[in-house]
Amino acid sequence: MQLVDLLSRSRVQGGLALPSKKRLLEHLARLLAEDEDAELVRLIFEGLVSREKMGSTGLGMGIAIPHGRIAADIQPVAAFVRLRDALAYDAADGEPVDLVLALIVPEHFTDQHLQLLAQVAEMFDQAPLLGQLRAAADDEALYRLLAEWRPAKARA
Repeated sequence: MQLVDLLSRSRVQGGLALPSKKRLLEHLARLLAEDEDAELVRLIFEGLVSREKMGSTGLGMGIAIPHGRIAADIQPVAAFVRLRDALAYDAADGEPVDLVLALIVPEHFTDQHLQLLAQVAEMFDQAPLLGQLRAAADDEALYRLLAEWRPAKARA
């Protein structure tokens, strides 16, 4: 399973202005559920918050990867947000966050969840890509950058 397969153009947004980490997680829950089901939005939000309570998903360098597993019959799904103004996020380096990739998988996807997180970490370890994501002109350009990226295993 590749990260790119979990993203859709409708779940990639740039230039968002959100006032807090809580509002960011609420927005991500709606994006991940595609606003279709209030109960699913609630489950996803609670899953993201629960994971944050275990420890911040702020990696440092302005990056966060909120994620979780939920007890629902869903397909794995990802969303990407570039914030207009970086938010305080309790990141490892204490820096605010402006690039956020959220991931939700069904509860039983333990191994796949870890593999996907490894892909996200590899992607965000690419300094040139981070610069391109921060400079992308619009949502379409953001989506193209994310959709074209492949983990090292897939490029080999």
